[in-house]
Amino acid sequence: METKNFQDNPVVQKHRWIILIAVGLFTFMSTLDSSIVNIALPTISKELHTPMNQATWMVSIYLMIVCACLLLFGRVGDSFGKIKVFKIGTFIFVLGSFMCGIPHSLGLLLFSRVVQAIGASMTMSTNTGIITEVFPLKERGRALGLIGSFVSLGAIAGPGIGGLILSQFSWSYIFWINVPVGILTILLGTFYLPKDVLKTKTKIDMAGFTSFAIFILTLFGGIFIGQEIGFAKPISLVLFLLAILSFVAFFFLEKRNPNPLIHFELFNNKLFTVSLITALMIFSANFFSTVIFPYYLQDAKGFSASIAGLLMMFFPVMMMVGAPFSGALSDKFGPKWLTLYGLILLTICQFLFIFLNMSTSIYFFVVVSAFMGIGNALFQSPNNTIIMSSVEKKDLGVAGSLNSLARNFGMVVGIALSTTVLYQAMSFKMGEKVTTYIENRPDVFIFGMNVSFSIAFIICLIATLMTGYRLVKNQKNGN
Repeated sequence: METKNFQDNPVVQKHRWIILIAVGLFTFMSTLDSSIVNIALPTISKELHTPMNQATWMVSIYLMIVCACLLLFGRVGDSFGKIKVFKIGTFIFVLGSFMCGIPHSLGLLLFSRVVQAIGASMTMSTNTGIITEVFPLKERGRALGLIGSFVSLGAIAGPGIGGLILSQFSWSYIFWINVPVGILTILLGTFYLPKDVLKTKTKIDMAGFTSFAIFILTLFGGIFIGQEIGFAKPISLVLFLLAILSFVAFFFLEKRNPNPLIHFELFNNKLFTVSLITALMIFSANFFSTVIFPYYLQDAKGFSASIAGLLMMFFPVMMMVGAPFSGALSDKFGPKWLTLYGLILLTICQFLFIFLNMSTSIYFFVVVSAFMGIGNALFQSPNNTIIMSSVEKKDLGVAGSLNSLARNFGMVVGIALSTTVLYQAMSFKMGEKVTTYIENRPDVFIFGMNVSFSIAFIICLIATLMTGYRLVKNQKNGN
């Protein structure tokens, strides 16, 4: 039975929760691969005889390619069908995951990560659009909340799951675990995902995509290379200049194109814009802990990778438990105030992380991490609902891709900012340039970590104040 609306299609509605599971599983995997490699970097760098600073490109290149491609595939999904793009993306991601697990040189591993990232960006840019099309308004908050929890869980659970895998298997299985889950998702998609009914068939803005991709790659390339050789070096300055020029070119190209990757008019919707910026900021702040805690728990506190992984699981587990309740509360009472409550809790937790040191009880770490997971659940699910419910149906694809871009851009910013602040603070404390953990000097790392979490706290505080101001202003205006 063909309809122009999935919500009027009885077959689609019968299987809508299976569709959610299929989309959610792949969303979890593609996001997980942005962070799962972190805890395995020491092992991989040793086996491939690669310096640690070069090995970190395995994390960076994945997120950079995802960010560069999200807008493109969001528009491709709108034009030719979100479900078609999602299905192709699942196949490419599984192929890339298999290639990543084959032990070889760093160059080939980075190429495999690029393949994996292209597939991931195809699924990330279409997942929320598919769910928004499939689920009726009365269940949309819960459904988007669950997708949001899959995203957040994948982003945050990486080090924990990675540590558990490394305790039993080789590092290859960090990537190969995606293959059977990916095949299951492909099978579910084959049987239950319907054919696309919403297609705009508009021409794709390749000039806009090219300029935006150059902006992403040169901006973060300049940051990560600058960390190693210095930000004042010619190559770093050239990359930053190219980033500025390419972004200016992107802006003017989009303004003049009748079918741009982004209709900047979308940002006139203040609710959409503030929610998107807040999502970016929170994912950035969350990634401070994802990057820093493996070093704190393993190098400073002396725990094994598997124990460190277990300790880092409290955040994602509590978030996973809280997300369905948050989605249900969002459906019942509305999402706006829940986002503020979640942000307040996240801000308090980031403030408490500033005081971590060598003598901090592990129970304190666990309790604060657990409350941070609850705060994240309260924020993410309602915020996704606000973003996806504040645009017209024709813009669902690009809104979904912008939502994914905000999250992934936030992750890259989190990596870049946390490591830059950490290294600069450690260098200040040490009196010389530092770009790694220094053996027998945990005090240097602790100082850098405290400064880093001070920045994460400020980011969360600004996001909370922005959201609170918007809510109070809307209430005064009767909205």
